[in-house]
Amino acid sequence: MKQRVAIYDTTLRDGSQREGISFSVADKMRITMLLDELGVDYIEGGWPGSNPKDVTYFDQVRAIDLQHSKITAFGSTRRKGIAPADDGNIRALIEAQTPVVTIVGKTSMLHVTDVLQTTADENLNMIQDSLAYLKGQGKEVIYDAEHFFDGAKLDMEYGFDTLAAAAAGGADVIVLCDTNGGSMPWEVAEFVYKARELFPETPFGIHTHNDSEVAVANSLAAVRAGAAHVQGTINGYGERCGNANLCSIIPDLIIKLATPCLAQDGNLAALTHLSRAVAEIANLAPDAHLPYVGKSAFAHKGGIHVAAIRRNVDSYQHIEPEQVGNETRVLVSDLSGRGNLLSKADELGLDVTKDEAAQVLNDIKELENAGFSFEGAEASVAVRLRRAAPDYKPLFSLLDFTVIVEDRRGRGQLAEAMVKLDVDGDVAHTAAEGNGPVNALDLALRKALLPKYPALRDIQLVDYKVRILDGENATGAVTRVLIDSYNGSARWSTVGAGTDIICASWLALVDSVEYGLSVAEMQGEERPVAVSV
Repeated sequence: MKQRVAIYDTTLRDGSQREGISFSVADKMRITMLLDELGVDYIEGGWPGSNPKDVTYFDQVRAIDLQHSKITAFGSTRRKGIAPADDGNIRALIEAQTPVVTIVGKTSMLHVTDVLQTTADENLNMIQDSLAYLKGQGKEVIYDAEHFFDGAKLDMEYGFDTLAAAAAGGADVIVLCDTNGGSMPWEVAEFVYKARELFPETPFGIHTHNDSEVAVANSLAAVRAGAAHVQGTINGYGERCGNANLCSIIPDLIIKLATPCLAQDGNLAALTHLSRAVAEIANLAPDAHLPYVGKSAFAHKGGIHVAAIRRNVDSYQHIEPEQVGNETRVLVSDLSGRGNLLSKADELGLDVTKDEAAQVLNDIKELENAGFSFEGAEASVAVRLRRAAPDYKPLFSLLDFTVIVEDRRGRGQLAEAMVKLDVDGDVAHTAAEGNGPVNALDLALRKALLPKYPALRDIQLVDYKVRILDGENATGAVTRVLIDSYNGSARWSTVGAGTDIICASWLALVDSVEYGLSVAEMQGEERPVAVSV
């Protein structure tokens, strides 16, 4: 067990600078509570001197009874030639009434002369004066040495002079920032070592950006060099290429480096939920390929890999996914072996023999060659496993269907579908109009089945995707259709493919109905359902 490292989350400020993200005050409050549940030490709420939304956030967050985290207000050093008490930005930090204040100051002479347009000495005074004033107001003060690594490379002596000014001002922590994201891990480690040698009584932290794809590595290198404070964002959100991803850093520290970094009763198993919840709040699709927390982080596709994990799950996984709240998944595709199907059957609670799995695997390989893709449509795999059972009895069989799309003068476009099914020996012949051919077909199918299977009423089509696989064939191309359905508690995906988009949609619709009704049966609403097409 090593010395504890403090985690400082800046998703609500630095993370919100990612293109496409705009958090409301309500969003920021929800994320704050999720971060507190995880057990991070600091939550940087925003810059109260920059916009009214952040001022409102600081007013509202005081009413939350946080269990672990300290709220931090962020701002810059005083302006040149102005006393801290007269600086509007400094006053806004005090008015935010947070226990912790983070001050950013310039380290690089390039920024001192070209951006602040002041002198080297005045910049040092701005740093020291601002920190000393805030310490005098009873604040815990964190100093962010912006552009430290780039500044020290340009003028090492002045770079460390700025750290001396921060230490003299009473900084509780000095954070070395790789603001442009261009430093390498060995450079970061070297400068952290040197800073600790020069200021042995001052704790140091690290703040990195991912422009060179090494933000996490740089953060870990800094910790190994003695940094006791790490800043980053959830999912690595941030300007340009993003910030260091705390969803990787936190488990790396706890699991790989045996370094505690969450509150004593922090909840590492909440990490995956936190990652995906923040993505949804930010109105971004969760990145399936993030380490530790991504949906694909512990997904196995290759047949050899799956065969190995069926014998020993550790053979192709570096940790137990449950440690971070994730799970092992087995994917099914034309790269699969029989073990993939057997594992998927186990996952679904189905009793499938090796011969049945082999039969389904052969069917899937042939269908994928024809344009299907089962990797993102696991419900279609589930229904095929059920159909392979020797006692399989189809719920209904298609006799025929017709879809008409026309444009009538005075009425506009019209889509109508007629479906004829054999339902348990009875012929059901229904028709329905819809706002498109697939919608009409869906409605006609439901009309035929609802009298006997009312659970279908709870199943809704919530997404419909079409992909053209061989565009060179123009309107004769093979089309793949993916349908997402939802029953109020579960969501699933099914697939169909073919040169006729309506027929491809029908195949995906039928799979969706069968899977949805099987879920209802498992919840005690209906008997198992099978569908034949």
